[in-house]
Amino acid sequence: MKKFIIGKCMNLIRKEKDYDEEKLAEIEYGLVSIYLTFSKLIVITILALILGIFKEMIVFLLMYNIIRMPSFGIHATKSWICLLVSTIGFIGIPLLCIYVRIPLIIKLIGGIICVVLMFKNSPADTKKRPIVNPKRRLVYKILSGVIAIIYVVLSLVIKDSFISNSLILGLMLQNIVISPLTYKVFKQPYNNYKEFLRLNPDFLN
Repeated sequence: MKKFIIGKCMNLIRKEKDYDEEKLAEIEYGLVSIYLTFSKLIVITILALILGIFKEMIVFLLMYNIIRMPSFGIHATKSWICLLVSTIGFIGIPLLCIYVRIPLIIKLIGGIICVVLMFKNSPADTKKRPIVNPKRRLVYKILSGVIAIIYVVLSLVIKDSFISNSLILGLMLQNIVISPLTYKVFKQPYNNYKEFLRLNPDFLN
């Protein structure tokens, strides 16, 4: 289904626009990302509705994506892996947030560790989309760290157990996603901007 839909879209684009191969590759990458996002969301939404946690899933998804945007992180190399991990993350973690009580001291210690790791490891790029510009990397790092601090503080002061748990567990999940160890486990290259600059030494000149 994916190949059919993407293929049809690319054929239409080739007929309408005279793009070079590099531009076409960028467009195809974007279309694949959109397709995977929507197909993944459909499956997760159906499961959330069946389990009666649709509202909680949406809340967690929003909170997670706020910290995900500036810190980036690993992408699955296969769509089924992406679907499996996303389902565990966006269905399993909201369920934990509903039913599990996390002691305040665990949130505090875990939060401090997450903030330190967020400043250390973000932004974590990918081979297909290396974050090369030093100023952009610095901005993303600062944004990620500041959001992480806000998440930890809010998780400690907010009385609503689900919201508090979602903030700290979402932050922990994102730290796993940007960890060099996670990249190593899934056999993907880390700090891809360094390799890009090594191969293109005049890029920033």
